[in-house]
Amino acid sequence: VRGLFVFREQLRSGVKDMLAWCRDNDLHVEVLTGDHVARGLQLAEELDVPVRAGLLPDEKQQAVRQLRDQFGPVFMVGDGINDAPALATADVGAAMGCGTDVSRYSADVCLLGNDLARIPQMIQLSRETVLTIRWNLLWAFAYNTVGVIIAAAGLLNPMIAAAAMVVSSLLVVSNALRLG
Repeated sequence: VRGLFVFREQLRSGVKDMLAWCRDNDLHVEVLTGDHVARGLQLAEELDVPVRAGLLPDEKQQAVRQLRDQFGPVFMVGDGINDAPALATADVGAAMGCGTDVSRYSADVCLLGNDLARIPQMIQLSRETVLTIRWNLLWAFAYNTVGVIIAAAGLLNPMIAAAAMVVSSLLVVSNALRLG
């Protein structure tokens, strides 16, 4: 033998940090892969997460449905054509690098680069965004309800009402700008 080459698939950067964050935040994580079962067992041991291996695209899609039934909304990260049906089925599908048209159009989010450590930041920003939207809607509803009652009673000058509406809009926009 003049030479020996050994190839081993590398884990994506940031995967262990991302998994630690998910555990710290009580998020259930599973790996769905089309890789052989032996590789799936290696991943399960290396990452300390449940792994379903040897899955075809429709089996990944069914697994996403099962996970949704068991745990609630599903966030799925995929990187290829075989992940497209599962990405489309997930509540939020994220395509890594968006290299293929199929995965890009099946996903809700396109992750530029291959660093999985950015996923916790994305989840946190999404949570903050939903909270901000809810707060802004509550504020607008309460403010407008009070404004309509005062205006209907004839206690509010229309010019003051218009100025107050601008101030309310500025507060909502300022609150939204805090994100990111």
